Amino acid sequence: MAPQGTSSTTWVIHIHGLGSTRAGTLYGVQVASEAGLTSLVVTYRNDGEGPMMGTGRSEFGATEVDDVRAAVDFARENGAHTVILFGWSMGAAIALQLAADPLLRGIVVGLVLESPVLDWVATIKANCMRSGLPAWTGAFAQPWLGWLLLSRVSRLAHPVALRIFDWIARADELAVSTVILHGALDASSPFALSTRFRSQRPNMVGLESFHADHTMTWNSDRWRGVVTSRISNFQVTV
Repeated sequence: MAPQGTSSTTWVIHIHGLGSTRAGTLYGVQVASEAGLTSLVVTYRNDGEGPMMGTGRSEFGATEVDDVRAAVDFARENGAHTVILFGWSMGAAIALQLAADPLLRGIVVGLVLESPVLDWVATIKANCMRSGLPAWTGAFAQPWLGWLLLSRVSRLAHPVALRIFDWIARADELAVSTVILHGALDASSPFALSTRFRSQRPNMVGLESFHADHTMTWNSDRWRGVVTSRISNFQVTV
């Protein structure tokens, strides 16, 4: 989606989360359009809109990242010199993987991360607690996802190495200006992780806190202004 009558060389690629759809990212598309930027809203495998592959199950961003990488390639083939990745929840985890890719250095110039998954193990534990289960039950997820035989029992096409999604441990690898939009009431993606991530990279990561639950910060009156300002800053620093 391009603003009428304009041609932007910076594209914003919008990445939805697990269990969500592309429609959920349209709040960001509107802001990007008003800023004069072209938007690309992606699907990825097994999300209900993209192609079904393997067992049809999500692999928590481990393989979905390849589909979003293809979207970055598409943008570059169609006039984009640089891209901003706008990721929601699991989409933020995907965006972080791409930003760390040396082949995309200088291409990905900014990240907007809404309610990001910064550590899958901690996120799974939080969701167990939200469901009324003890947090320790989430620890059982790691072998079921990461070990070959158990992952097959879980009907995953490939084992998922959850450690590659631990951005608290990988904070030093972040090389792209980033803003996190996160609700302090988030019961799915722990807000404390965003606070910790920012404290580890204060010169690279900005954190905007909202009184909101998971992926609901857009309801705030100041959300649009924050996103507009941050996207504009990314363009200035290119």
